[in-house]
Amino acid sequence: MEKLTLKLTRKIQLLVDLPTKEERKEALDKLYQWQNRCYRAANLIVSHLYVQEMIKDFFYLSEGIKYKLADEKKDDFGILQRSRINTTYRVISDRFKGEIPTNILSNLNRSLITSFNTNRSEYWKGERSLKNFRRDMAFPFGLEGISGLSYNEEKKAFCFRLFQIPFRTYLGNDHSDKRILLQRVTNGDIKLCTSHIKLKDGKIFWLPVFEIEKETHCLRPEKIAEASLSLEYPIVVKTNKAKLTIGTREEFLYRRLSIQAALKRAQIGATYSKSGKGRHRKLKAVNRLQKAESNYVSHRLHVYSRKLIDFCIKHQAGTLILLNQEDKVGIAKEEAFVLRNWSYYDLMSKIKYKAEKAGIELIID
Repeated sequence: MEKLTLKLTRKIQLLVDLPTKEERKEALDKLYQWQNRCYRAANLIVSHLYVQEMIKDFFYLSEGIKYKLADEKKDDFGILQRSRINTTYRVISDRFKGEIPTNILSNLNRSLITSFNTNRSEYWKGERSLKNFRRDMAFPFGLEGISGLSYNEEKKAFCFRLFQIPFRTYLGNDHSDKRILLQRVTNGDIKLCTSHIKLKDGKIFWLPVFEIEKETHCLRPEKIAEASLSLEYPIVVKTNKAKLTIGTREEFLYRRLSIQAALKRAQIGATYSKSGKGRHRKLKAVNRLQKAESNYVSHRLHVYSRKLIDFCIKHQAGTLILLNQEDKVGIAKEEAFVLRNWSYYDLMSKIKYKAEKAGIELIID
């Protein structure tokens, strides 16, 4: 049976809602401590999971050993003192007890076990290496960690407590649906799922996951829209009675290439930039232009994918087929210019997400 809901992730900046600078710094230091313990715990978990999975290969000399990764109390061949999911949790819980909320460790353990099981066969064949986590990784937490989420009229922000640390959201000039989604959560219309906290450059970002119902449109599954992605025309889509060309090569590349040229000039000129605060000041223009290109491309691809899905909805096409994509990927890999500027996979992911949200079946040919 087809799922009637999907999950959306948004990025929202948070501010510690405490009166003094010292209290805010103490709260931020605590978050950085949790991040560090989470990073160390994640590497421990995947290491133990790998050893458990490959333990049979470690018995090189004994052929008669019988074993099973199960609780010895429940299975005669079990070699574990507890359930398998509890083994890794107990390792990190004993190691970091009192240094990080157990809710974070529990959600981290559950997500890594799910991810490991998904890639288990590739680990066994040697086709994939174990995950290696960064020190600045985002750490997860469940709904039990959040309390008192509501909109504060006086502060003009959504406020809540995360493990007793008070926060308020900073949405700025929000032109997306973040404010609407948070309001729907407080009203009880949609559900908030396991989310993450990301720390970057002294700023706190909340990555909430919302479970929403799919949009309902009058679509006909037997009606098919065929789309083609390329650099000449980012998207060309047609049905039996209509055709639409979305974007052009010149329109997409003009601004992107101009940003790249400006970035190259900034990189050359950085040598002669005024110093005073070291590397950060010298590379200020370079960093700004790098973000400008990324933001421009992301916005254009959002516009293109939105127009594609709107076209399908308008013509009641319940099935969307992307044609000849493997051949075009091969061509792109052979031409450096196309590979650098096409942004094919990003466009594909945006189309996939919007199609799922609208209830349109996506087929990649």
